[in-house]
Amino acid sequence: MPRFRNWLISRHDTPTPEKTVLPLTAASQPQLDKLGTSKVDRHQLSLGWIGHHDALWACQTWHYSKTIPAGKTVKIGVFEAGRFIGVVIFSRGSNPRIGWGYDLDQTEVCELTRVALDAHKSPVTRIISEAMAMTKAANPGLRLIISYAAIEEGHHGGIYQAGNWIYEGSIKSYKVKIGDELVHGRSMSARIKGLGMTATEYAKSLGLEALPRVHLQRHKYLMPLDRKMRRQVALLAKEYPKADSDV
Repeated sequence: MPRFRNWLISRHDTPTPEKTVLPLTAASQPQLDKLGTSKVDRHQLSLGWIGHHDALWACQTWHYSKTIPAGKTVKIGVFEAGRFIGVVIFSRGSNPRIGWGYDLDQTEVCELTRVALDAHKSPVTRIISEAMAMTKAANPGLRLIISYAAIEEGHHGGIYQAGNWIYEGSIKSYKVKIGDELVHGRSMSARIKGLGMTATEYAKSLGLEALPRVHLQRHKYLMPLDRKMRRQVALLAKEYPKADSDV
């Protein structure tokens, strides 16, 4: 079961047959065929741990970013009537000091970084709620989940408002623009590191003096996981933004 205290295990553990959910995507089908019959029930909604390739496929297929978050992640597959319809992903997010403003260490807070879904009948709020419950059960010390709504994509956080998340306000963010591609800063850092280059060297390899940044804003939402944390972050609550809000 994925745990935030040991991310390497959460990424690479081989699923046991009784926890494997089928069918997934073509990327994992040959391996899963060896495990035999699926253990997923045929109820309307089922959630289960999935691997990197299936999560990536879901994000590329059903999420506007077409990417999976950089770094180590916890990935929960979503199924309706046994059919794979998407993924919910939790991670450390792009901020290495994600818990500082709440007096939390890195094992007590995480970010909901992807909700990538095909057409579905179950409410998104229920899917997210059950995914959070799974993550919390696997990580008893987890106290706060943070998520952001991308204003430039026309998102104001309707799914978070419907789920009774606390709205903290809007924050500044940025992405790096490479041609027609917008890449999050942390993803770009991982890409550059993988090439064994510095940011300056990478920019010059593209014929640029520096990597161009596009400045953005995000609506920030908080989901406390215990009463004490709810009382603490309730003091930060602001009025929910409207669907046509620019800030």
